[in-house]
Amino acid sequence: MRMAAGIFLAGAVSLLASSTAWSQALPTKGAAAAPQATPAAAPVPAPPPAPVSTRPPCNNPNALGIGRTVEIDTTGGPGFGFEHFKELDFLRDKEVVLTFDDGPWPVNTPAVLKTLAEECTTGIFFPIGKHATYYPEILKQVMAGGHSIGSHTWSHAALVNKKLTEQQRKDEIEKGFSAVKWALGGKAPAPFFRFPALQHPPEMVTYLGERNIGIFSCDLDSFDFKASKAQTIIDNVMRKVEKNGKGIILMHDFQKHTAEALPELLKKLKAGGYKVVAMRAKTPVQTIAQYDEDIVKDLKLPTVSSRPVSSVVQTISE
Repeated sequence: MRMAAGIFLAGAVSLLASSTAWSQALPTKGAAAAPQATPAAAPVPAPPPAPVSTRPPCNNPNALGIGRTVEIDTTGGPGFGFEHFKELDFLRDKEVVLTFDDGPWPVNTPAVLKTLAEECTTGIFFPIGKHATYYPEILKQVMAGGHSIGSHTWSHAALVNKKLTEQQRKDEIEKGFSAVKWALGGKAPAPFFRFPALQHPPEMVTYLGERNIGIFSCDLDSFDFKASKAQTIIDNVMRKVEKNGKGIILMHDFQKHTAEALPELLKKLKAGGYKVVAMRAKTPVQTIAQYDEDIVKDLKLPTVSSRPVSSVVQTISE
């Protein structure tokens, strides 16, 4: 989604080691040598077990809830969101779709999930591939809550960057989906994709169509990455949705203020007579085996020492 100083500052705490917040290499642990012994083979991490994607019963009689559920056939790569795609006007008056980019992220994503659960409603999450490998347990919580999950590239690279080759752009797309699949325990996500900063290189739009992956823009942007407080997000969204009468709302579960704003925002949508539409994919995305394998290779742990503790750690004073 749209890059801004807020995202870079928030991400810098954990991603400072890279030249950009979205291009950090995966963290690794140091390895201790095993003298006069053949090192054990490096273990390959298995995908985290996939949770069952079932929506819990709603115990809140005043919840926003879900107005209707639609199934999306992504054959040919349909586009959604009037900011870029105007062919598919499927929302009725007073209907909204809640979407969240850039997660999964500690504290903020779980807070968003908690609010959605309390309001018995749903959203579409577009995680960054690297973030999915950092926090697979959080992304599993998204799936366990019954939400749709797509992808938002591997590293949030701007695919319109002329320094990127066409192959590098495809790598960003495909590796992102494979990373999400790995984080979900081998369960492929929906063939839903959102370009970083909503910047759509024509060649990649064509490519996604060939891959039968739906492209998401938005109808209204919360600009939560620019907001310095939760109330600003609430005011922005309500002003725009009341003007448009409906729409796909773009937010970020990466952002602290978004998590803070969501409870009141959903109450206002309910009071305004708006209903949430759940978008479900007809079939999951078909990831490419080579990228699935690359993710596992990237996540291999270093060889560890098989020496006994007494030969590694010795008390020298007490």
